[in-house]
Amino acid sequence: MWHPKTVEFDDRIKKLFDEVDDYIESLYGARYPLHPVRLPRGETSNPEMDGLFNIGANFTPGFGSELGRGYVIDVSMSTLEKIDEDIRREIYETAAQKVKELLPVHFPERELTVLRDRDQYKIQGDFSLGEI
Repeated sequence: MWHPKTVEFDDRIKKLFDEVDDYIESLYGARYPLHPVRLPRGETSNPEMDGLFNIGANFTPGFGSELGRGYVIDVSMSTLEKIDEDIRREIYETAAQKVKELLPVHFPERELTVLRDRDQYKIQGDFSLGEI
């Protein structure tokens, strides 16, 4: 069972990443063929399940990280083709920049930002739930 404030936070971050997914699909979605078992963009009610990209974030306590805890931005591509490392990096950086742009829209009451942590991008800041 989850606390309602945790559920609300997760719902808001999901909406943010659905917007990022849509943005990245618009820019890069036609560059590579879809994996044979992946549905085309817009074919499901959940952007995580269709199109070339699945973009989201996973919480990490940050052990071994210079920045500590946060949400690591994850960009997965559903294709069998080899993706050039420069293109993969460009997509990842573009997604991270869009997340940074949308954080104040979806979380205006929080101080959140996106920082590079070694070879990944991480959402950092105020994840408190306030009074529980």
